[in-house]
Amino acid sequence: MENKMQIFNTLTRKVESFIPHTDGKVNMYTCGPTVYHFAHIGNLRSYIMEDVLEKSLRYAGYDVKRVMNITDVGHLASDADTGEDKMLKGAKREHKTVMEIADFYTKAFFSDCEKLNIKRPDVVEPATNCISEFIHMIETLLNEGYAYVAGENVYFDTSKLKDYYVFSSQSEKELMVGVREDVSEDKNKRNKSDFVLWFTKSKFDNQELKWESPWGVGYPGWHIECSCIGIKHLGEYMDIHCGGVDNIFPHHTNEIAQSEAYLGHKWCNYWFHVHHLNDKSGKMSKSKGDFLTVSLLEEKGYHPLVYRMFCLQSHYRKPLEFSYEVMDNMENSYQKLRKSIAKLDDTTEFEPDKFDEYKSKFLDAILDDLNTSMALTVAYEVLKADMSDKTKTELLKSFDTVLSLDLLAGEIPVDNGVDADFEAYILDKIEERKAAKKDKDFAKADAIRGELLEKGIILEDTREGVKWKKA
Repeated sequence: MENKMQIFNTLTRKVESFIPHTDGKVNMYTCGPTVYHFAHIGNLRSYIMEDVLEKSLRYAGYDVKRVMNITDVGHLASDADTGEDKMLKGAKREHKTVMEIADFYTKAFFSDCEKLNIKRPDVVEPATNCISEFIHMIETLLNEGYAYVAGENVYFDTSKLKDYYVFSSQSEKELMVGVREDVSEDKNKRNKSDFVLWFTKSKFDNQELKWESPWGVGYPGWHIECSCIGIKHLGEYMDIHCGGVDNIFPHHTNEIAQSEAYLGHKWCNYWFHVHHLNDKSGKMSKSKGDFLTVSLLEEKGYHPLVYRMFCLQSHYRKPLEFSYEVMDNMENSYQKLRKSIAKLDDTTEFEPDKFDEYKSKFLDAILDDLNTSMALTVAYEVLKADMSDKTKTELLKSFDTVLSLDLLAGEIPVDNGVDADFEAYILDKIEERKAAKKDKDFAKADAIRGELLEKGIILEDTREGVKWKKA
């Protein structure tokens, strides 16, 4: 491929030229959601940036096959195999069956993805579809001496590996401290870092989903599912594996351990991780109660794509701090951008040289470790550049195959929550106030402002004229 992407590889901790196993083809895997609750916007930042990565690779000419799992069993409250199954927790919370919870929140997740213009992966596979594959991999690991049975559970033996902590130079002790505060010791483990491949005995006996296995009736551990689903749909060689930085340890570390022990060779060359979304107090997460969803943003009046644009303004490897003040500014920028593009005259002459020049600039930005901020800057440069409106339109249409901000969808209709008669009254009062100010009758102008405020309308004097909003 002529257009090579430079990408930060978490495995080597440096920016590298992306070279897939098969020239021109990319096998890409995304860790999907555990569907026990709505996705919060911190989770969705990862999915937005993974979507941009896939679309950037396609834009650069690669043939991409992307696979995503849906975790509907086996993910416990702690990533280190302790606590209650998250799916069972969701079922108890809502007095539904686990599969009803899984179905509802899988649909809710993809509804959010649709609102954010996140493309559905080529393959989406629920963990519960692949029980036979999990059992086969575990049997192979047992036969090869990489796993053992203890207390009727099956564990992966990390002591059999030369380097279990592949993502870090930190010591075992340092890494284990950071797993989770609620980790309790599992007496069945030979080594502290061993992890469960198959549960038949756990701290709770009311697990709803269970299957027959050579080790007794039970269910798979969380880590095994991504390895099996990835190998099932992408074969023995994966080019790029994606997830949030909180997946690095232990989840992705365990995936590499079991996959390479099973396959007998290196599994995935590139690991792409998206950093946390924070607020002023730190990382946003469901467990902290900072449960911001796409629906909540909509209720507060934000177009979902404003959040996508907010994510694109920052590099995926940097923490991103959320605030409503920043979202207000982003909403304003997004509205202006769509409005400016809507005014372009699409009937003018197309200029191929200008098109190629700016497309090359855009491609350079996204190939530079997904520099989405620079890619957006190029889009703004196009609007200001000396070229025909037709050329601008075609460039922005091209860029939007990656940015996916609906740039050419016209101005965003504003739902101000008032009926037509009341809006006409407000506009009349604004004109009346404007005339009063022109006549230097400031007392009358202030009285009009006060009258509207009593009716729940706030006036704002801006450089672009008077704007109003509901109080």
